[in-house]
Amino acid sequence: MAKSVKLADIAARLNVSTVTVSKALSNQKGVSEELREKIKKLADEMGYRQPSTIKKDAESSSYNIGVVIGEMFLDKYQSFYWQMYQSVTTRAVMKGCFTLLEVVSKEDENNLILPKLVQEQKIDGVVVIGRLNEAYLKCLNMRAGIPVIYLDFYDEKESCDAIISNSYFGSYMLTNYLLEMGHKKIGYVGSLLATDSITDRYFGYAKALMEHRIPINQEWIIEDRTADIAKIYVDPKSVLLDDMPTAFVCNCDLTASYVIKILQEAGYKVPEDISIVGFDNYLYPGMCNIGITSYEVDFKEMARRTIHNMIKKIANPDYKPGVVIVQGKLVYKESVARI
Repeated sequence: MAKSVKLADIAARLNVSTVTVSKALSNQKGVSEELREKIKKLADEMGYRQPSTIKKDAESSSYNIGVVIGEMFLDKYQSFYWQMYQSVTTRAVMKGCFTLLEVVSKEDENNLILPKLVQEQKIDGVVVIGRLNEAYLKCLNMRAGIPVIYLDFYDEKESCDAIISNSYFGSYMLTNYLLEMGHKKIGYVGSLLATDSITDRYFGYAKALMEHRIPINQEWIIEDRTADIAKIYVDPKSVLLDDMPTAFVCNCDLTASYVIKILQEAGYKVPEDISIVGFDNYLYPGMCNIGITSYEVDFKEMARRTIHNMIKKIANPDYKPGVVIVQGKLVYKESVARI
């Protein structure tokens, strides 16, 4: 392919140095006119394009970018992903690109039926928001024939290009904040291994406790998912224990809102009796009667990185940005009290 031709390839064909080839193609002195013409002619025949030209073309091109979301992530309370999609769309328009949304049904996901946008070749690249099953993602990468970027998750088993929030460090900061507020009996609410982010947030929580030489009480590690990872359910019996922690680190604000409701219905006051922190700083309106201290995900920066990397990948299939981690920030609200 033209994009794969390098200066060294041209130099080897003519038995000259890459410096000579570079000077000839950029019309610099130090190369005879006869040799310059030979180099330029061969470069054209081989399909060589200068990096500056490729970059200019990429920046001025208008691409169609598909956005794929599993239907399980579009529950009425899962509007977190709608906001993420809107951020991606807004950024794409700013860069002169267009986005097309397709929701993948659970049936199509299980039967490995690729999105119609991919099948009908209507898009130049595809962004997958929210983790789909391993087999489906593998099928998409093998058969799509276009660049694929994951947003808000990554594939730990295979090389991938992804944009994620800093789950590990965010949870570490939240747990340290609780420790600074005097809490030592701290639980974690999130089904381990259900998703990469839930697990990474657990490790951030664990690191903070370990650094303070506080042992992890396994009774305080509480599930929040059913078999379907997108459906959140917290069993009140798992929260209302004989030996209660003074604080919970929840893997997302939606889970935190459920925990707060369980505690309040059992007669506990938040944060006077038990403090709660969440993650995302995003919650469906009306889900909670107090503000939840949280780690805010930077939607705009994640969208900016996604579109930037997608444009570069479309222009240059060899471009591999890998997993990009986007920092967020702590947002202090009403759900934590000092003890």
